[in-house]
This record gives sequence, C-alpha cells and structure tokens, in this order.
Amino acid sequence: MSVSLGKALRSLPAAVAAVFRLAWATSPRLTLTAAAVHVVSGCVTAFGLLATADVFAALLRDGPTPDRLVRALPALAVVVGSFVVRALLDTAVAAVESSLRPRVTRAANDEVTAVLARARLLAFEDADFRELARQGGRRGVRSMESSLRYLADLLSGGISLVASVVTVGLLNPWLVPALLLAALANAWAAAKASKLRYEHFLDSVTRDTRKSVVEEVATDRDFALERTALTLQERLLAEYRRIADSLVGDEIRMAHRTNLVRLTGRALAGVGTGAAYLVLGLLLRTGAMELALAGTAVLAMRTGFSSLGNTTRAVNALYEDSFYIDFYRKLLVEGAARATRRSAVRPPADPAAIRLEGVSFTYPGGKQPALRDVDLTVARGEVVALVGENGSGKTTLGKVLTGLYPATSGTVRWDDVDLAVADEHAVHSSVAVIAQDPAQWPMTARHNVLVGRLERDDERAYLDAVGKSGADEVIASLPGGPDTVLSRRFNDGQDLSGGQWQRMGIARGTYRDAAVLVADEPTAALDARAEARVFEGLREATARRTTILVTHRLANIRNADRIVVLDRGRIVEQGTHEELMALRGHYHELFELQAAAYRGGLLAPSNE
Repeated sequence: MSVSLGKALRSLPAAVAAVFRLAWATSPRLTLTAAAVHVVSGCVTAFGLLATADVFAALLRDGPTPDRLVRALPALAVVVGSFVVRALLDTAVAAVESSLRPRVTRAANDEVTAVLARARLLAFEDADFRELARQGGRRGVRSMESSLRYLADLLSGGISLVASVVTVGLLNPWLVPALLLAALANAWAAAKASKLRYEHFLDSVTRDTRKSVVEEVATDRDFALERTALTLQERLLAEYRRIADSLVGDEIRMAHRTNLVRLTGRALAGVGTGAAYLVLGLLLRTGAMELALAGTAVLAMRTGFSSLGNTTRAVNALYEDSFYIDFYRKLLVEGAARATRRSAVRPPADPAAIRLEGVSFTYPGGKQPALRDVDLTVARGEVVALVGENGSGKTTLGKVLTGLYPATSGTVRWDDVDLAVADEHAVHSSVAVIAQDPAQWPMTARHNVLVGRLERDDERAYLDAVGKSGADEVIASLPGGPDTVLSRRFNDGQDLSGGQWQRMGIARGTYRDAAVLVADEPTAALDARAEARVFEGLREATARRTTILVTHRLANIRNADRIVVLDRGRIVEQGTHEELMALRGHYHELFELQAAAYRGGLLAPSNE
C-alpha cells in the first residue's frame, strides 16, 4: 500500500495539535511554562553565539596580548553566563516535562477508556473497530506520551537551529543557503524513511494479527486441552514460524531501503556542510570576513548542525508517532459516533408490549442479514421461547428486541416508544441478560452477583438469587466463601468450571430484577439436576417479568406461553408446544429428533 509523502507530512501538524490540545487541557500553566522556557533557551543560545563574536574580536584582533585578554574578560563572562543560564533552562524544561507528561498520558488513557466503555455493544462486533481500538488505544496512547517529549525536543532544537541560522546570517548571509541545504536534506531523508516504515506497518498489520492469533492458540491455556488432544502443536508452531519468517523478511527489506534513503540524505547534508565551510574559506581568503567573525561562524555552524541533528530526530520520531496518533484521533471520533445514545425520549420501565415490525438486522461486515422482516409482539409477563437451528437468528432476535442491538431496518417499539430514538441507557436499565458464556468478572463471588445491580442493596434478594440459581453451592465450595476472588490473576484467586460460572451468571441476572429478562442457553453447561433447579428458579422469577428464553433444549420450554421458531433469520412458526406439535412442522421435527434420544433412538443406551 502506497502513502503519499505530502499527505503523510500534512498529517504531522494534526498530530502535533492533538498532543498540544491534550497538554493544554491537562495543565495550561505547565504547557505555557514549557513553551516559554524553550523560547527563552533558544534566545539565550543566540545571545551566547553573538557574545562569542565579541570575545573572538577582542582576542584575535592584531593578535592576543595580556591587555586584550583582560579587556575580553567581560565578554567572556557573558558567554560563560549564557551557557550557565542555558543549562539551568534545560533543567527547568526537564522538570516541567516530567510533571506534564504523566498528566498527558493519564488524560489520553482516560479518553480511550471512556470512549470504549461507552461504545455500543454492536461496535465490538465490528472487526475494524476492534483493530482501531487496539492500535489507537495501545500504540496511540504510547505515541501521545512520547510525542510530547519529541515535541519539546523539536521546539528546543528548532529554536537553537533558528538562532544559529540567524547568527550565521548576521555574520554573512552567504553561509545561510549551505546550512539550509543540509537541513532540508536531513528532513527529506527522515520523512522518506518514516514513510517507508509506515507503509511496512500497513502491509504487515494483518499478518501481525494472524501471528498473534496463532501464538495465542499455540500457547494459551484455553486451547491447551484440544491442542494436545488433536496433536496440533507442531502444525501451529510451523504456521507461527511461517508468518514470523515472512514478517522478518519484509522487515529486513524495509531496513535496507531505509538505510539507502538515510545514506542519500546524509550525503546531501554532507554536501551542504562542505559547501558552508567552502564559502567560509572563500570569505576569509577574499577578506570579506575577519578571522574573529569566522571563528564565531564556525561555532554557530557547529551549533546549527548539532541542533539540526536533534531537530531531525525529533521530526522523524514525531512523524512516525503521527501515524498512531491518527489512529488515536480516529478512535475518539469513531467511538463517539458509536457511543450509547443518550436521549430525552424515555422508554417505559416495564413495557406492556414489545413490538417488532419488519425488523431486519445485519452484523457489521456481514453479507447476509441475520434477521429478515421479523414481525413479533411480546406482552408484559409473557414467557416467549426462541428456538431454531444454529444460525437461525434466535440469539440476535433476543438482543434486538431488548435494544442491545439496533435494528438495521424496521422498528422496535416498547409500547409507543421507538427504541431507535429512545435513551439507550434507560432501555438497558430495564433489561437483564443471562448469557451462555457469562462474563467472568475478576472480583469476589459476592460481587459477581451484586454487579448485576450495583445501586441495589438487598441482602434478601441476594440470598434468593444465589439460592434459586444454585450459585449457593458454588460459593459454599470456595475457600473464602463469598469473599473469594474469582480470578487466577490474583494471589489466592480461584477459577470456576463452565457450569459454575453459568450458575453465577444466572444469579447475577436474577438479582438484577429487570422488567425484561433474556436467558440465552442459560443451562448449557449444567448437569440435569442443576438444570432442573435453575429452571424451577427461573419459572418463579418469570412470573412477574417479560422473559425471552433462547434454548436448544426443547423439553425445558413446553410450559412457555409461546414458542417462536426461526429458520435462516425468519419466523416460520409460533404457538404453544401443543399447537406446534399438532402442526407437525419445523418445531415438531426438532422436538422429535431430541425426544428420540430418550426413546431408544439415536442415543439409545447399550443393553450391555
């Protein structure tokens, strides 16, 4: 992928502006102080160089003598004083930056964390957004921190360079073009080299992601059992090495091209340096410049070349960081566009009816809709079971009718309120979700339940939730009981099995006590006895709330008020268990397939 050098250079001011904006928002006083100290430091450098001319003039005119040395002492003291002041200013700059940089880093991390925490659920189904979050969040924040330091180096080096050029120009303007030639050559080489590295990054980002995925499945504990049982170790290692070798090869080729560009830039800069000294020699030979001023010019040019090196390195680093800062800026914009909507339109806390009219839904990047022209009405207190084969859209439908996913087309209404314009936070506050793979919150067992509704303080409800879900048995088995931290990342932390985590998730959803409950395969990892206990608890809980039950286990939904059968994103049947069995359609076929296992059919036990 090719990137225009002009376009890349134009992105640099935007990156610098982003760093300055954050620094200013964090501490205007420290930002102004840093800038002022850098400017004063550059002025002191120029003043010291000009004062040096007086020292050389006093010492070298008609040859140095003791009397001239004495007369030069005041000018020499000024030069020494300028170096002392410059050193003190550099120390002040370091002190200011050490106070400002942590604040900027904290502010950048806060912006990223806030924008991701407030993003809609659907945003995390978008692979592009997830990658933007990774690049903008991880590398972008690091680049904001380092760019602040490089920006300070650029300001300091740039002012010193300007001071050197101005000093040289005052001594003789013919020296300036040669000095600028070296500066432009170095700047071109730095920008070109950074462009090559950025193109390499764009070309390798997908392979880097694949390498990370292969590395994870080759080393992570979650894949250890099947990795070993399927004897995939060597194949995974071979794939990891193949991708890594490809990346290393490209890295080496990029390094060779970068070195060639740098060599060209240094050669041109050397030509400029040589031209500057050649002009200086001609000026001395023709008498157009005195020896004393020539000594000052040499010192100014050396200072200029040193400042040029510092400035070039700072521009180079800023240029590279600007790419990741651009990701950071895009993440803030994208995240704000995908934020959970706040609105003055308030949905009913406990809707009398949830209506879907002509609803279709397509996942980000998806080619086929997961739901197609769905019409459905769910009444308050009704228990509706969504069934169908894998990929039929039942889980998606559960999320759409509760406002967790916005419909791609059609309308979802709670009573007369269209969820497309309603306050999403208020909608979600009325929803409880029991997921098949519940979140494994790294906190105590008790708080894994209470996090379902943090503003609620009801010990009786907590005990009721853990009792009906079977989570009380899980908590009783823990060494620290409800105070046991459920994460191996902490000392004395405990991990749970899939079934135990599912019980904790059911307890959390029950404790939330929301008007609309969505239970998505809530007992998939439970044994028969635990499952029976959970469904008994759910039956008691659903007596006073609207419940959407997503399950493959059709025996558990015979008592549902209504069963909705989906196939390829469409509703193909709905009714009670008895009505659908009498229809002898899709539901009847699915139910009979499962029932056959218990009648001596597909999974009949052996007679041995």
